[in-house]
Amino acid sequence: MKKLILALAVVLAAAGAAQAQTGTAMKESGKAVAEKAKEGKEDVQSAATTDPKKKAMHKAKAKAHKAKSMKHDAAAKAAGDNIGK
Repeated sequence: MKKLILALAVVLAAAGAAQAQTGTAMKESGKAVAEKAKEGKEDVQSAATTDPKKKAMHKAKAKAHKAKSMKHDAAAKAAGDNIGK
């Protein structure tokens, strides 16, 4: 009986760790999607404006959002790879 309880405790501990990694992966994935949406908004604003300074500003912001989304994508992938380990 004691071995069964110990085995159950080990399984539950592993499941808790997997759930934490899943939460991290989902959170980072959500952040990446948000940054991609912001990037798209800046691209549209860049295309819609005729002022060269504002166009450059929107392109720079879009580039920054793209970099952030790539960072969050990488973090989500890393967290997803660690699920169940």
